Amino acid sequence: MEVRNKATSIDLFSLKTRQMRAFHMSWFAFFLCFFAWFGIAPLMAVVREELSLTKEQIGNSIIASVAITILARLVIGWLCDRIGPRLCYTFLLMVGSLPVMAIGFANSYETFLLFRLGIGVIGSAFVITQYHTSVMFAPNCVGTANATSAGWGNLGGGVTQMIMPLVFALFVWFDFSNAAAWRAAMVVAGGVCFLIGIAYYFFTTDLPDGNFKELRESGEITKTETGKGSFLLAAKDYRVWALFFVYAACFGIELTINNIAAIYFMDHFGLELTTAGLVAGLFGLMNIFARTTGGFISDLFVRQGGLKGRVRWLFWALFAEGIALLLFSQMRVLSLAIPAMIVFSLFVQMSEGATYSVVPFINKKALGSVAGIVGAGGNMGAVAAGFLFRIETLSYPQALLILGFCVLGLSFFALAVRFSPVAERDAALEFNRAMAQRRAERKDRVPLPDLIPGLRHLRPMDALRIYLGVALTIKGVYFIANMNELEATLGEGLGLAQTMIAWSVVFAHVIAGASLLLGFATRVAAAANALILFGAMIVSATTAPSPGSLLSTNVDFQFTALVFFALVLFVWRGAGPLSFDHLLRIDAEKEPELEL
Repeated sequence: MEVRNKATSIDLFSLKTRQMRAFHMSWFAFFLCFFAWFGIAPLMAVVREELSLTKEQIGNSIIASVAITILARLVIGWLCDRIGPRLCYTFLLMVGSLPVMAIGFANSYETFLLFRLGIGVIGSAFVITQYHTSVMFAPNCVGTANATSAGWGNLGGGVTQMIMPLVFALFVWFDFSNAAAWRAAMVVAGGVCFLIGIAYYFFTTDLPDGNFKELRESGEITKTETGKGSFLLAAKDYRVWALFFVYAACFGIELTINNIAAIYFMDHFGLELTTAGLVAGLFGLMNIFARTTGGFISDLFVRQGGLKGRVRWLFWALFAEGIALLLFSQMRVLSLAIPAMIVFSLFVQMSEGATYSVVPFINKKALGSVAGIVGAGGNMGAVAAGFLFRIETLSYPQALLILGFCVLGLSFFALAVRFSPVAERDAALEFNRAMAQRRAERKDRVPLPDLIPGLRHLRPMDALRIYLGVALTIKGVYFIANMNELEATLGEGLGLAQTMIAWSVVFAHVIAGASLLLGFATRVAAAANALILFGAMIVSATTAPSPGSLLSTNVDFQFTALVFFALVLFVWRGAGPLSFDHLLRIDAEKEPELEL
């Protein structure tokens, strides 16, 4: 199916075009689905106590939550080819919200397992998101679009680890029992999904030119072009199954970590429920930029190496993920385990972005089915990994070590994905047409300076930004390991607000710090940390022995003020040329065309 009028660039702050409305609605819908899908994971310690669950039963519930998604993703991919992504998302959100809310009626292991199985259906939202962005964006930016929409959607898996314990604590604060609080929290998550399902129907279209129904009636596309035999066509392609196993080794691992991270940090590092949820949430929060980075790098590789370049990058990202997972599995000290997990998370999500940068080029006549089969591979990987975590005699670190070696082995499946010379030529032609269109759209814009690679051109402000990014990230990790010290600094009498403020501080330091390091969304990241530092200045000023000590002996206030001033400069000026922000807006006239 040839789709016309695809967007050749991503304008993140616009909702004027159908392409950008589909982009923002698809990632936000997937974010909510992911949030609801894993909403129960950070509360498992409470559920375990109430329902008296064993390790094996918890493992079974983990498997159930991802097993049904395998079938759901296969079906939803085929449905996208038949009825379009708009109706698919609307039905999925509204119907999928029902088991999310209904899990509150679980009163035994059997009923809890049944509802977790039902909730897994909502995980198929990923396929619709990837389908919708694939048909809305041209080849020169489809990798970035797919990776960003999926990455920001996956972010729900990290945010839910942090937010659901707070929602639970909020209901407890309103005198709910623990048993009633976790059930009420899941009702909230399901209710929001239902409402967004209605919004998706009214704010999006299937394709840039309209919906499947209208386009079929006008004769622009035919029914057979949008689904008949598409699943069989995809299933017969060995490259689809190679990517199936590749995605099992990255997204399958992410699903597994989302399920076990909170309880892993509680049992092996002695953290409390809220702190363990915060640490576990950092794994998913890397999706703010990590998966986008994977897709963006893939779009860079294609300019020099064509589709083969995308495949080479996928292999190296996945291989590095395996190495990082092996290192994380051996960490026994919290202050080392957290940064190891963050590095591991970066490569997991970059591998996911790289995978779905290849998917749109496998078979355009069966895009939905290809996306569905590959997406199902991620859940198959999670199911297989889940069996390791239900074995009573196998510790979690040992299971993670085994998974690390499995990822290393599966990374070589990426090299099995090959494209014919005709496919390479067609992809190059489509890329060049997209670049020509983009240049025409931007011909009246003032050209930006060329990107100057290499550290010899590192500017002083770039060096300061990178240093601040590293320092803030390290400080955030320190706060996680010493949450009691951070909460004590905030003072007494704040109740639940004390915990929420402490979590905001950690989030700003770790996530926004990493964004500053990379120069990704620099102004937003700097503003978030500037607000935190401004609050820290107020705390330092109010706790000083005397007003004169602020400029004489209060080193904390002086240093905090200096960092605050530097962050304000970055809010004002943004990032320099050595940053992702600059890479994302390079003038189109300077981008090379692919050789035919």
